Amino acid sequence: MTRDSNDVSDWWTTEIIDMAPGQIRFRGHPVEELIGAVTFPQMIWLLTRGDLPTESQARLLECALVAAVDHGPQAPSIATARMAVTCGLGLNGAMASAVNMLDDVHGGAGEQAVEFYGWIGAAVQAGQPLDAAVPQMVDRWQAERGKFIPGFGHRFHKPEDPRAPRLLGLVDEAAAAGTVSGRYAAIGRTVQTVLNDRKGSPVPMNIDGATAVIYAELGFAGPLARGLFCLSRSVGVIAHAWEQMNQGGRNKGPTPPAYRWTYTGPDPI
Repeated sequence: MTRDSNDVSDWWTTEIIDMAPGQIRFRGHPVEELIGAVTFPQMIWLLTRGDLPTESQARLLECALVAAVDHGPQAPSIATARMAVTCGLGLNGAMASAVNMLDDVHGGAGEQAVEFYGWIGAAVQAGQPLDAAVPQMVDRWQAERGKFIPGFGHRFHKPEDPRAPRLLGLVDEAAAAGTVSGRYAAIGRTVQTVLNDRKGSPVPMNIDGATAVIYAELGFAGPLARGLFCLSRSVGVIAHAWEQMNQGGRNKGPTPPAYRWTYTGPDPI
């Protein structure tokens, strides 16, 4: 049997990194030329998108990453990291446990929001007015995916999540400078108005909805929006895990020991 001489090297193929002894290149850029010349958000863009962003694009990406770093131990990901540490896990185990919590409901809603905004954007591009497209797509999402609209509503921040208006304002500035179009900011605000009107009370745009506006404006695919949220939240995760390591504690559960769950079965104590 004759083997191709490349059957080992071609086992994995990638456009991301190339290496030889004494050489490392990311997307064709020598690493020594990147170190000290690009920011971490620019590096994220380069590796995930294949090219370097403009400085204004990188700044807007950085804003989204900064906004989502932490939401305290009431966030399941952060609580998980702290509980994991008290069970004896190291930083890597705590981070892995926490990031695994960032799925469709907690953290993954950004991916869904990018998809939802895309539905509306496609309808508008096809000629439908924005004010008509939004309620129609809200109805479609609720019929096909469930009653919750991704990126909107918050169990703690009412009537407004303080992160959302700040991020939308930065998108407005970027749109005025020509960095982005601003169309997804308009979509997000119109969704907010429709949901508020239907409920008769505020349904705040949350961090997933606000960062999804930025990721959509910058052209990131929905799944990358989830990945970027995980990357951002990892900063808070490692900070809380490290703090818990220094505080100590053993086998801390989600509530203090004096508080018990509600038992609903037969023969209660």
